[in-house]
Amino acid sequence: MSGGDGPHTSGRTMSGEDRPRVGLVLGAGGILGGAWLTGALAAVAAESGWDPGSADYIVGTSAGSMIGALLACGVPPWFMVAHSAGETFDGLTDARGASAAEADRSAGASFRLERGGFTLGPGSWRLAVASLARPYRYSPMAVLSGWLPRGVISTEPLKDTIRRACAEDWAPHPNYWAMAVDYATGRRVAFGRPGSPAARLPDAVAASCAIPGFYRCVEIGGRQYVDGGVYSTSNLDVLRAEELDLVIALNPMSSLHAAAPRTVAQRVAFQLRQAAGRRLGHEAKRLRAAGIEVILIQPTVLDLDVMGGNLMSSKRRHQVIETAIDTVTDHLRGSEVGERLGRLPAGDQRLVRRPSGPPSAWPDFRAAARARWPDALAA
Repeated sequence: MSGGDGPHTSGRTMSGEDRPRVGLVLGAGGILGGAWLTGALAAVAAESGWDPGSADYIVGTSAGSMIGALLACGVPPWFMVAHSAGETFDGLTDARGASAAEADRSAGASFRLERGGFTLGPGSWRLAVASLARPYRYSPMAVLSGWLPRGVISTEPLKDTIRRACAEDWAPHPNYWAMAVDYATGRRVAFGRPGSPAARLPDAVAASCAIPGFYRCVEIGGRQYVDGGVYSTSNLDVLRAEELDLVIALNPMSSLHAAAPRTVAQRVAFQLRQAAGRRLGHEAKRLRAAGIEVILIQPTVLDLDVMGGNLMSSKRRHQVIETAIDTVTDHLRGSEVGERLGRLPAGDQRLVRRPSGPPSAWPDFRAAARARWPDALAA
């Protein structure tokens, strides 16, 4: 959908009591799925004036956990776009005091072998045997994941990206959840949610991103964890019991506009997207049954053409970001979704749009992120 009159940012004021409680769910999708999320979030912020990082809950799965963690730590979508484009930021430092220009521009998508090398046999004997005995209790991905060999790619670059954004043990956001799967039981875990195992933010995000058979699984508290997408690429329904008015879900792995596949690779990708879409629709129904409004934003055919079949390729990463900005902007302008998002409270403009002046004059985004939640941080 296209048309309309641009951003909806004027004339909106809400008291704290009237402010809607919003959840933001960011789905799985590999390197290029993370790129699509970056562009989509930048478009949402620019068109609506709302700060995605101000959502009351941020739930991320795999690539979505990485982008969600950056949001929760105060990295604005517009900055992610500029950084990916190769801009330098003289005078700007990260959470460790290093120059922001030195940060990996691929959001951790640098692949190197894990020490210890290859191992034979299933990555999780317990999950493999349990899923063989009772396959109906596990998702198809969980069944496959147990039998895949243990991954050999290190998750340290993923952790390093998070360390540059947050020097503390966890994000300043009071309700940031990183979705992962216990590699022994196949059960999903929402790191950051009360009652879940304690974890440092870099480890939780790495666990959420640890694709079985590719990345080495991540040990937290003596247990092994892998990609949250093994359970669900969206994990939208994890918010069904929360007191929310609206949940906005951006899901790179599904699409309402997928073209008919022509090659074997396209057929496989088409089937995966169909399965992800069915799961997303089922989870959305559960939230709506609980009285929560749900908005779904998914890639278009144009996005899928640029993303291609290999979601772990970094060659087209910035092209995917730019395409997502265009397609999501077109979708929001003049649409009911755009109008609905335009009614959300206007966010801190430092986190919504790029400030004027040189980077050395920009505000401290980490401080701005903490200012979103003064009561939670004071508790």
